[in-house]
Amino acid sequence: MNVQGKKIVLAVSGGIAAYKACALTSKLKQAGAEVIVMMTEGAKQFVAPLTFQALSRNPVYTDTFDEKVPKQIAHIDVADWADLIIIAPATANIIGKLANGIADDMVTTTLLASKAPVYIAPAMNVHMYAHPAVARNMKQLEEDGYRFIEPGEGYLACGYVGKGRLEEPETIIKVLEQQLTTAQLLLGKKVLVTAGPTREQVDPVRFFTNHSTGKMGYAVAKQAAKLGAEVTLISGPTNLSTPKGVHRINVQSAQEMYEQVMRHFEQQDIIIKSAAVADYRPKQTYDNKMKKTGGPLVMEMERTPDILKTIGEQKTSQYVVGFAAESTDVLHYGEQKLKKKNLDAIVINNIQEQGAGFGGETNKVIYLTAVGERIDFPLQSKEDVALHILQRIALQLKDDRR
Repeated sequence: MNVQGKKIVLAVSGGIAAYKACALTSKLKQAGAEVIVMMTEGAKQFVAPLTFQALSRNPVYTDTFDEKVPKQIAHIDVADWADLIIIAPATANIIGKLANGIADDMVTTTLLASKAPVYIAPAMNVHMYAHPAVARNMKQLEEDGYRFIEPGEGYLACGYVGKGRLEEPETIIKVLEQQLTTAQLLLGKKVLVTAGPTREQVDPVRFFTNHSTGKMGYAVAKQAAKLGAEVTLISGPTNLSTPKGVHRINVQSAQEMYEQVMRHFEQQDIIIKSAAVADYRPKQTYDNKMKKTGGPLVMEMERTPDILKTIGEQKTSQYVVGFAAESTDVLHYGEQKLKKKNLDAIVINNIQEQGAGFGGETNKVIYLTAVGERIDFPLQSKEDVALHILQRIALQLKDDRR
């Protein structure tokens, strides 16, 4: 997919790289996009608004209180008009404002009012880009759903050589086109994701659980939403924020997760079971705190519902993917699980491998399908793993014409 016919708002902030925004405006127009430019006061120190007006053939917005059409509120009208927004260049200042919800000019008020996807192309001194405050603000914006076009490395206007140079306009457009194509992969699909651990209560004080943090499942939910899916996330107890555009249902026990999965199961196109669900729970629980005794404690356990097996048995057109966290004979046990539970695919990881266990930011997995496909994904971020898994699912669904 290309940018032809897209309504694009280009927000230009106050850095020397503002001159590249002129070329970006021109190339977007040449590619068939409709472009409206907004500028901060700082940006006007580098490029005159008239330049962008001539290149875009549209009025340039620089002042929140300059209402060009009396019947409209400018920053709301522009926010609603946009199919997507690009901030290029994005200075440390504008990144900091957005990360903290500050809206004190035309650019920031419009960005806070818009529901369009926002792409941020940073440009600043190499040390500014590496500063903990800037890194923290960018991380916050990523969690809020903003997308980054990383700066390039090279000679900077300040004289330094390093990372911080605004990416070239041609590259920015190429990234946008790739993102627009990706955003359609699961459009119209309903995706159910389970994530996190479960807690099996013993008494009001104690419970059995496991080391799962939910990071892998939340990454899957986040990426599925970015690919255009309608996502339901059924989550055990975690400290993670709900990804943008995802409907989250909180549960505690394996039984509660089972009930919620079965309640939503029939309406789904894709089900991805990444939760670490307890296999056993105490057969007897207590309303009051158990008191310790002088001797050992023996507690009888019973099986919890096998959610994945139930789904595998009852599925009709749903594409069902399971996860297998193993510590020995990982491929053998993963293949067994794939067959026994009638799955379409399974994601296997060795929790003993460095960077592939619970709680980390990375994962290394083997992706197996029921039709014999095997892909070994190298160690990478959990979000990248999630994206690659979803891309394989989308490709399989396309081939199956489901």
